[in-house]
Amino acid sequence: MPAPHEIKPVQHHSPIKELKKKLRLEALGRRDALTTEFRIEASMRIADFGLAALAVETGAVVSGFWPIRSEVDLRPLLFGLHERGARLCLPVIMDKQTILFRELVPGAPMIDTGFGTAGPPEDAAVLDPSLMLVPLAAFDVRGHRIGYGAGYYDRAIAHLQVKGLNPNLIGLAFDCQQVETVPDEPHDVPLEAILTESGLRRFG
Repeated sequence: MPAPHEIKPVQHHSPIKELKKKLRLEALGRRDALTTEFRIEASMRIADFGLAALAVETGAVVSGFWPIRSEVDLRPLLFGLHERGARLCLPVIMDKQTILFRELVPGAPMIDTGFGTAGPPEDAAVLDPSLMLVPLAAFDVRGHRIGYGAGYYDRAIAHLQVKGLNPNLIGLAFDCQQVETVPDEPHDVPLEAILTESGLRRFG
């Protein structure tokens, strides 16, 4: 079963949604075709580049994600940021519309949060991230992303903005997930940067 950030709702058909679906499936197919050895080595390179490029203040709240399937393994980067004083949090699905970010304390128990993924338990603090390391299916050179189709991150970002918060958004992916152009939709929030095994690329 998919993780929370992979859940796909029933969608009305539109040319943009159909194109996004096609690009999503193609990019995820390329990611799935990577060898386990390549993904491990690339994830370590991503951690090295991220720790070299990302400056986090002590106490800054960083959201990440626990890897499933063929995703980038973000754990080396997350724990490296934690050693520098960052507070970590992971998304937990609450309902069909909402994710919250619960604090990840290294060494604390993780619980089954449904759909094949794990996260902090219910008594963990709920945090508002100032830096979001965002999962994605595909991205383009402008910093536009295609998620997994459920819109959880779009809604979470909008919710933070309503509270007056503007988190920095950095996408995490392998180079093979790049596509020529992601079709824009009004609710799309572009990424500030993308971090892959080639390094950190900033946009705009």
